Amino acid sequence: MKIAVTGANGHVGMNLCQSLLERNHQVRALIHQNTLAIKNIPVEIVRGDVLDGSSVHTFLKDVDVVFHLAARISITGDPDGMVNRINTEGTRNVLGAALESGVKRLIHFSSIHAFQQRPFDRTLDETRPLVDHVGFAYDRSKAEGERAVNEAVKKGLDAVILSPTAIIGPADFQPSLTGKAVVDLYRHKIPALVPGGYDWVDVRDVVTGAIRAMENGRKGEKYLLSGHWHSLKELSALIQEHSHRKIVDTVLPVWLARVGLPFISLYSKWSRTKPLYTRESLTIIQEGSRLISNAKARKELGFDPRPLTDTIRDLMAWFMEHGKIN
Repeated sequence: MKIAVTGANGHVGMNLCQSLLERNHQVRALIHQNTLAIKNIPVEIVRGDVLDGSSVHTFLKDVDVVFHLAARISITGDPDGMVNRINTEGTRNVLGAALESGVKRLIHFSSIHAFQQRPFDRTLDETRPLVDHVGFAYDRSKAEGERAVNEAVKKGLDAVILSPTAIIGPADFQPSLTGKAVVDLYRHKIPALVPGGYDWVDVRDVVTGAIRAMENGRKGEKYLLSGHWHSLKELSALIQEHSHRKIVDTVLPVWLARVGLPFISLYSKWSRTKPLYTRESLTIIQEGSRLISNAKARKELGFDPRPLTDTIRDLMAWFMEHGKIN
């Protein structure tokens, strides 16, 4: 089949393109700027932007399936409005073009953040309501993207929604936000940890789940692709185990971390780097559900996420091989 992938230069996108090629599909990749992650794999590169409706229509001409991954991830709000524009308007452009082009199926990547996280003591599955006007900008934008997909399904589009948790693992060229956290922990750029953690899922398992959703997912359905919950301290211990290097294990109270946020922000501006500890990320780490269910994806897609220790082992080896760490 001829398959189109938006966001092909991202962490999931690059791994997805590689897996599709290994299954003998033709892959067309929509690239806005950076081609680093896919420059050495044989995909058809189309320059364009999901915010440009005409380029999206050109991109989807004569394709069978679309994987829509292009998104702006943010843990610092939406100061320039691009989080909402890309994640909501961009999604609507892709959906409109898919309807007009007559694609056979669209796989839309949403996020665990599109769900309302409360109540924390109940299982979070596909029936949990989406966030509304309350919540962080990224969360609201992904929820609006989902609503747009649901409207397109009502108009006849065969679409499936995937909701992964925190994606981690090789290959990670950029690196991703989670990959950067791993590298920074390894390099001792993060001086201390905070209580809490998150549900981590291997990028390779997400890609397998996405391809199975293309093949076997039910029209209009949503599948939650979660892995395993681990604290930041446990994550740090796994990095230490698989790198044979002492990694920070000091855990500070959350209130102290919040007091330090203005200084972290100033340092990030001075060093022109993106902070990993922000008001949003601290909230996410504190409130990340430990009760996320992937039962539906397991039953219908054969989804089977590997242990995090295997992911960290392979990721550290990949970072070492590609010179990200030494």
